[in-house]
Amino acid sequence: MDLPSNLPLRRTRILSGIAVAGLLLLTGCANGDFGEVRPMFASEGMHDWLGPAASGLPASSFELTDDERQLRDLAYPLIQPPFDRQRFYSVLGEYGLLGPDHPDGFDVTNYVNRLFQDEPYRSPTARYARVLEDIRNDNERMPQFFATAWRVLDMDAKRRKSMTLVSVSEKERKNAERRMRENALLVNWVQQSLRERADAYRFALERLVVMDPSPSAVDIERAIVHLKARIAQRPGFVPQQPSRGVYVRNSL
Repeated sequence: MDLPSNLPLRRTRILSGIAVAGLLLLTGCANGDFGEVRPMFASEGMHDWLGPAASGLPASSFELTDDERQLRDLAYPLIQPPFDRQRFYSVLGEYGLLGPDHPDGFDVTNYVNRLFQDEPYRSPTARYARVLEDIRNDNERMPQFFATAWRVLDMDAKRRKSMTLVSVSEKERKNAERRMRENALLVNWVQQSLRERADAYRFALERLVVMDPSPSAVDIERAIVHLKARIAQRPGFVPQQPSRGVYVRNSL
């Protein structure tokens, strides 16, 4: 018998989104400092959807540990395009109500298009400042995310080992396998996003120095080098897993 689908999770997300949308109409912006969601719009499990979104499979029915929930909360800002933060609608994305439920990659050219076409910047200096702010935000968020990821994956390694030593039911085994897969692929998703974000920042800098040369380009160049160095420090961070395409929906 297959495990339950994601219908309860989706229903909860939709109802939460409707409630948040109503509050947005009454109160305006949902974001506070650093682009984080204001407490009145946040809920404990608003990022729980990221696990099944990463794996492309129905969610494990196991309750999330504190670290697993924190992993999802810390992952979202590193996956969400930076130009979608601090928007009146961005809180809906926090609940997984905007866009597809599967990782599609970070659009490098879209970042530049938003920077030059969609944003009402009055001067090239403001564009340089925006790119630098986005890079610094990623740099500041990375340490806590990866520290949490280490704990989660370490516990998953212990969980996998314990499953060979104790008696577990088939249902328990399937739920454990799904949860471990969600965790590993979510970390992979963030790593991929960070690499693509670094490429987007580099592409944006190249466009800026051609169209609007500025001494600020040096600061952005240094920030990009620092970001890429920190990303490169984590080779082999995640245990080897098959690509998402290998997994068949409802196969467990």
